[in-house]
Amino acid sequence: MTSAQVEVQLVAAVVAAACALPGVFLVLRRMAMMSDAISHAILPGIVLGFFLTGRLGSPLLIAAAAVAGLVTVFLVEIIDRSRLVKEDAAIGLVFPALFSLGVILIARHAGDVHLDIDAVLLGEIAFAPFDRLSVAGRDLGPRSLWTMGAMLVANAVFLGVFFKELKLATFDPALAAALGFAPAALHYALMALVSVTAVGAFDAVGSILVVALMIAPAAAAWLLTDRLGAMLAWSVGVGVASAVSGYWLAYALDASIAGAMATMTGVAFCAALVAAPRRGLVVLLHRRVTQRSTFAQQLLLIHLLNHEGSAEADEECRRDRLPNHLRWSPAFAARVVRRAERQGLVVPRADWIDLTPAGRARASEALAR
Repeated sequence: MTSAQVEVQLVAAVVAAACALPGVFLVLRRMAMMSDAISHAILPGIVLGFFLTGRLGSPLLIAAAAVAGLVTVFLVEIIDRSRLVKEDAAIGLVFPALFSLGVILIARHAGDVHLDIDAVLLGEIAFAPFDRLSVAGRDLGPRSLWTMGAMLVANAVFLGVFFKELKLATFDPALAAALGFAPAALHYALMALVSVTAVGAFDAVGSILVVALMIAPAAAAWLLTDRLGAMLAWSVGVGVASAVSGYWLAYALDASIAGAMATMTGVAFCAALVAAPRRGLVVLLHRRVTQRSTFAQQLLLIHLLNHEGSAEADEECRRDRLPNHLRWSPAFAARVVRRAERQGLVVPRADWIDLTPAGRARASEALAR
């Protein structure tokens, strides 16, 4: 493995971690699409910042992008509060307009500058090792590694300092306001953080991968745990693993690195969706099958109890008549009877079925509910 390959993976891992932290709160606040809106709508902020400074490496570009992100959030909320359209429609109105404005500004006034749409949307992380940061003639490594490392530290510090306030404002904003935690200020600070993180990651990975790294790992983490602290840790872990595995997938297929990384975030989410211990599809399917089987068994026991000792007991409790009386298929009825027999709730006798004392108690308990 060459030093350039190591550096590309380091940059990808740091970008993934930096994006995953605020992404958790976007998912919890049901604002996942806001990350897409911000990551596109900050383009005019970048362009205007470049017009003011004339340099793509100026810190003013990050500040201008953050302002553009806040303007996006403000406009979306203004339209949403009008009650004329819903939030998703407001996002669909605002960010295409701002992104298109940025595209027009680039096409008209920055056509000869390396500030093109492909770079903004797709990025090219493979070029990160060639843009070096040098101080006093000393090579300190890829510039994007330092930039995103600073973003990661800033995100971690912000979330660490305001963890309790963000947690309360996310799950109960009314209580947060009553306690004087200023949820609106926290909201705009979080959106500014998302904007700054997005523009910091633009040069390395592009806006498409920024959205993938912000939302997919956080959504996967939400499926894996109910605790906020653990969700943050899972989100970072899934994001880093997706970024590194995406690099090697791209290496094996000779494909786009950013595209492969975004693909792996989707694979990670799908894996969590299927196999999550409490919310996964496998668990939900097993739970539904178990509930259906349990309900059917209770219905069988109640049916037997209701007709126990009655004149029609021989007819109602016959093994071959159960499917007709309970409107089950013969195969399903046989499975239910076998399960109840294994649990000691019924006893087959010749052509009919009798309840055991345990089965009689279980049926009486079900009726008492």
